[in-house]
Amino acid sequence: MARSESTDVLVVGAGPVGLTLAVELRRAGVACRIVDRLPARLPYAKAVGIQPRTLELFERMGLVREVLDAAVPMRGQLSYVNGAEQGRIELALPPEVPYGFAALPQCDTERLLEEFLGRRGTGIERSTALVAFAQDPAGVTSRLTTAAGVEEEVRSRFLVGCDGAHSVVRKGLGLTFEGGAFPEEYMLADVEVGWDLPPGYGVRSMHRGEDGAVDDLLVCIPLPGNGRYRMSMLVPPELSAARQVEATGPAGGGDGVAHGLEGGTAPGLADIQKVLDRLAPEPVTASALRWSSVFRISHRLVDRYGEGRVFVAGDAAHIHPPTGAQGMNTGIQDACNLAWKLALAVGDAAHPHLPASYDAERHPVGEEVVGRTVRHAAEGVQADPTDVETLLLREAQLLVGYRESPIVTPLPPGDEAALRPGDRAPDCGGLTGDIAAYPVRLYDLLRGRGHILLGYGHHPAGDVPADLAAAARDLTGGRMETHWVLPADAPGGATGFPHHHDSRGEFALRYGAGEGAAFVVRPDGYLTACLRPPTVGGLKEALAKVFGP
Repeated sequence: MARSESTDVLVVGAGPVGLTLAVELRRAGVACRIVDRLPARLPYAKAVGIQPRTLELFERMGLVREVLDAAVPMRGQLSYVNGAEQGRIELALPPEVPYGFAALPQCDTERLLEEFLGRRGTGIERSTALVAFAQDPAGVTSRLTTAAGVEEEVRSRFLVGCDGAHSVVRKGLGLTFEGGAFPEEYMLADVEVGWDLPPGYGVRSMHRGEDGAVDDLLVCIPLPGNGRYRMSMLVPPELSAARQVEATGPAGGGDGVAHGLEGGTAPGLADIQKVLDRLAPEPVTASALRWSSVFRISHRLVDRYGEGRVFVAGDAAHIHPPTGAQGMNTGIQDACNLAWKLALAVGDAAHPHLPASYDAERHPVGEEVVGRTVRHAAEGVQADPTDVETLLLREAQLLVGYRESPIVTPLPPGDEAALRPGDRAPDCGGLTGDIAAYPVRLYDLLRGRGHILLGYGHHPAGDVPADLAAAARDLTGGRMETHWVLPADAPGGATGFPHHHDSRGEFALRYGAGEGAAFVVRPDGYLTACLRPPTVGGLKEALAKVFGP
């Protein structure tokens, strides 16, 4: 057995979740290896929806421009029942949200992330599988094997399984994966059609029988290209993967988890055309079949997202219906949540309990997403009793938050501010500097940064900003930067750290800043603390939950 040098973090699985984790670790200066059992990236448009919150995270990483250039907008959905149009859903978000909904084949998302990671000196080690691992108080010892049968032992500080629904890491930890499976099977196909429907709109066409139950279904999601869609539809009996189980064995090597693309007979254009002839809103012919498969759906959730120095993320932790394009996006948020915590732990700068907060914050999110997508798959989005704006914000993953997290500092009793610790740090515009003549967005200032102390108020009425900036540096070992936002009428001048004017008052409005405030923004764009008024003591209390002594 060959023996390799140790690394800080071993990432197993090079899908969107594992790649995001590796990118965020490398951006933080953490050494990592990322391995994948497959010899090459799969050319499939599996997960195609990219939520606005994911685009915000890609912006903070520095990747959003490439993603926007490759994706197409998702403007809404057209719905049909028994051939009659039921109206359309417009995917409209409040104007302060910087991004809309987008669609991009998963293979292209992986390609962009892989290229981005490669520019940071890390490549995917393909045809390399995790066979076993063991952890101790100081680290994890993993055994890998290549397609050629070469075995290697790797020592790492942490191990993260982003290895999908049949995760070796999850099984090795002995995590439960409770849930169930849907009886229906679906065909997926990446094809082109020449209909006259408005571009950027998905299509959902159903047939209801005399009893009102849905007995036929077609869902089409637009993709980059002329008339290109990722279509899903019910599987005819002759293509059923379930009927092939006796010959091929259960999916995933007998672990009982039937989820994802199945082997066996792939649908052809003729199979797709039969469904279009029944359910398409207008007569149309499918062409340019890029790939197709049979797809099965389970809904499952682990009992915990990790143990000790080993964690799971993405489909290794939660699987559910593709309703609302929540799966990949939820996994990407898993990765962004975990990466900055591991980076501090690797640098011996983390509170001892910081890595465990990953489970405390992300398990409730996974539980909510699994429950909601199962409910929507069975009953439609109308099963959600909230108003349309709230529903869209939730689908966009803009309402994800960690107010109950053990590492955020709650507001004092009686403080009823709308923006609270654990919430997503909102964007705002109209920030002007002393030199540049053009206004910028807050997210422009946060891009590519780690922890930020974001202050607001007139400067300098006293030494509060300077004292806070010094405390932020000292309490984090130089890992926190300070940026101050001044009211529009405040004088500028040298501050010793970056500052901008709130020329349109948007920052004060969105952050409820009042006369003076300070906010601790985490590397994943969530608020650790809201200090009103800003004090060194309050900052120290907040940072003590994240950073070590």
